[in-house]
Amino acid sequence: MKVKSAVERFILVVLGILSAGMGLKGFLLSSHFIDGGVTGVSMLLADVTGVPISALIFLINIPFLLLGYRQLGMPFAIRSAMAIAGLSLCLALVHFPDVTHDKLLTAVFGGFFIGVGIGLAIRGGAVLDGTEIAALLLNKKAQVLKVGDITGHICGSYFFVRDRVGTLFYPYLPGGIKNDRFYFEWN
Repeated sequence: MKVKSAVERFILVVLGILSAGMGLKGFLLSSHFIDGGVTGVSMLLADVTGVPISALIFLINIPFLLLGYRQLGMPFAIRSAMAIAGLSLCLALVHFPDVTHDKLLTAVFGGFFIGVGIGLAIRGGAVLDGTEIAALLLNKKAQVLKVGDITGHICGSYFFVRDRVGTLFYPYLPGGIKNDRFYFEWN
């Protein structure tokens, strides 16, 4: 019984990795969309620094994995570290087709594939992003909201603050907008 359960968990996590990889590489990255959470921060840093997103996803998730280890236990931390490493390898090695450049289709289907991937990974007892660890910890403490609700509120709060605060400061920062993207000019 235990072996069957472990195999089922493994299959769910692998399917989650492939689904999230398709959402990221097949839709978001090719259309210059960003995701929320650690993955979104990794996407932004990869764009700015030129460091591969596959390396950044794993490195930036390390503090969250340590938190998950301390709060949720060693088995969870190992499964999550393996899942995040698997996602990093998937992004580095697996070729996904560039499905569309249509912004609406990118948002809908990219979000769908990433959401399915996250759900499958959580069903398998792991996570693909550090934000999900924070959501699991909040869910454990206050069982009012579901993990998806908490993750949505965390990412939504980020975009709300970014849009409100950013619009106050963008006119005063050196740089401009090129190809629908804000950039900085450092002298």
